[in-house]
Amino acid sequence: MSRAALLVLADGRFPAGGHAHSGGAEAAVKAGRISCAADLEEFCRGRAHTAGLVAGALAAAAVLGTDPGELDAAADARTPSPALRAAARRLGRQLSRAARATWPSAELDAVARQFPRGAHQPVVLGLAARAAGLGPEDAAYCAAYESVSGPASATVRLLSLHPFDATGVLARLAPDLDRVVEAAVEAARRVPAEGTDALPAASGPLLGIGAQWHAAWPVRLFAS
Repeated sequence: MSRAALLVLADGRFPAGGHAHSGGAEAAVKAGRISCAADLEEFCRGRAHTAGLVAGALAAAAVLGTDPGELDAAADARTPSPALRAAARRLGRQLSRAARATWPSAELDAVARQFPRGAHQPVVLGLAARAAGLGPEDAAYCAAYESVSGPASATVRLLSLHPFDATGVLARLAPDLDRVVEAAVEAARRVPAEGTDALPAASGPLLGIGAQWHAAWPVRLFAS
């Protein structure tokens, strides 16, 4: 295992398309739910324990060898918003292209053929981590961190929030991310015995509602 590969995969400059997505922050800002660093922290904490937990468990299960098709179906079932499902598949397709160029993998190639429009991003993330020689905890940390770093970065642009304040939010969320990753990996390890029903199905209804609202905007800064 190379932890340097984890740094590459988690780097915001990895060309996986995440910079074009706000993780629901753009809709939350327009709705008045995020207007300062304190609001951002609460938004990200909620997102970590819902979307981040689900994504972390899916990614960890992919590293552990769970069938990607089963995981993709589980991700679909846990994503009721059509706009979020479409965004997850766009991100999965872009991540697949970047990961296959970086860590060539027959598994990644097979999933790209099976899902030409893209598998759900957390599933591809787990396969990319597996191809890079990383473990389930590594993949879960990537997924959990992405669930909060995207909104934090987006809010710097949306609100002109000082980057120091946004980074401080991420630092204060570290204990939450540790707990999320622990729960995600524990659930993923139960999948061989219990099936994908063992994976968490935590949800944030306002994220889905906001995504549908955001998708209908004629002008927006971020794709989702």
